[in-house]
Amino acid sequence: MNLHREGYKIIFIATLILVSAIYIFAFFNLAIWLQVLLFAPLLILYVLVVRFFRNPPRYADKTPDGVVSPCDGKVVVIEEVEETEYFKEKRIQISIFMSPLNVHVNRNPISGIVAYFKYHPGKYLVAWHPKSSTENERTTAVIKSDRGVEVLFRQIAGAVARRIRWYIKPTDQVTQGNEMGFIKFGSRVDVFVPVGTDIQVAIGQKVTAAESLLGILK
Repeated sequence: MNLHREGYKIIFIATLILVSAIYIFAFFNLAIWLQVLLFAPLLILYVLVVRFFRNPPRYADKTPDGVVSPCDGKVVVIEEVEETEYFKEKRIQISIFMSPLNVHVNRNPISGIVAYFKYHPGKYLVAWHPKSSTENERTTAVIKSDRGVEVLFRQIAGAVARRIRWYIKPTDQVTQGNEMGFIKFGSRVDVFVPVGTDIQVAIGQKVTAAESLLGILK
């Protein structure tokens, strides 16, 4: 299993804790049943931490003018909204909620030039809260395709997720499906596409980063 570099330090600490627990149990010569009782939760937690930072290979959908999902998760919002930070006009918002069990690597929804990027400090409302898109800690990125169409997407921290990482900056040339960031421990990503985009997903649908087609740009 490939592990993401964002998890190396946390996994190292978790491994030290697990190994230390084994030595402590042996030092105090605890009864076997008690060792199992104490060790089992630590082992389960360790497996969950390692699994959280898995980084499976992904291959971007090659549909012409396609917008792929920037993350794994479940579609929770599809609606026409007023985007007030960059476009300042109507856009279709597609929101994807990531549970702690999902892969948390974030990927570019389209290829093109990074036309805009900004980090916003903020609150830590639960990721499905309607105001989390505008009030939580978040990043906003806009990628402009070769034919001039812009797609905006936001990494949004949640009540548990308080570490957003990003690897892009303005003027970068990026490729659809490549890594652009990581959010630790449960969160959400919003994607804003032009009105008239042919939406390819439905609310409640599970999507996979880079491989699930969210819509086709007109």
